[in-house]
Amino acid sequence: MNPPDIPINVPVDDPNADTEWNDILRKHKIIPEKPPSPTPIIEEALTEARRLAHENRLEGKDLDELAELEDEEDEEFLNEYKKKRFAELSHISQASVFNQVYHLQKPDYSRDVTEASQKAFIFVLLTAPSDGNTESHVAIEAWRQLAAKFGDVKFCQMRADLCIEGYPERNCPTILVYKDGDIKKQIVTLKELNGVGTKVEDFSKILVEVGAIQSTDSRLSRPSGHDDIRPNRSIREGTVGRAVSGDDEDSDWD
Repeated sequence: MNPPDIPINVPVDDPNADTEWNDILRKHKIIPEKPPSPTPIIEEALTEARRLAHENRLEGKDLDELAELEDEEDEEFLNEYKKKRFAELSHISQASVFNQVYHLQKPDYSRDVTEASQKAFIFVLLTAPSDGNTESHVAIEAWRQLAAKFGDVKFCQMRADLCIEGYPERNCPTILVYKDGDIKKQIVTLKELNGVGTKVEDFSKILVEVGAIQSTDSRLSRPSGHDDIRPNRSIREGTVGRAVSGDDEDSDWD
């Protein structure tokens, strides 16, 4: 009869310590291998972060700000970057053909939104029919500021119940993002942003998320002085709307 296996208690003060005794125990799989030190990984991440910060140190600066760096940056590099920035600004200027909020009419929705989205991003704001919807007031004011700031994106507005008959006010405001004839994103109320505290910069993040503008766009960092949105305008607008048939969730917005 074989004697029963008797577990052997091996004294280990610190299983993670770098000792000759622990090396022997690890070799015989008595204690697990020591986990790799996070230090090299952290140092590598910090080095990469510093490299990217250095490479992108000029991102978001306008031409005047770049001119102020002439004594600090390599002249050839700075001139090349100025050319790049000037080309970007020229492109934005040429593409900025909207620069206002368009109040949609019922018969023109397909032309002004669905078809127009083949050439540009279209952001449609559906507002509440009553004046008591504070989030709609916030979104209306933001739309005005965004339209003035990002003229290459078309910002449209209409009353939700004129867009979809019986559309519940509790779903207002609703934001629809169109591109290439399709809805790319839909936001129902400002709850997923910051509610009545939503600012222009919160909406700007949506523009970046859907690809309407680049994250390096200099307009994102340019102070506008109007980022504090306050519900100070009436939601009443003259004639808006292009009724689109459909129910709350499964509507055919096109």
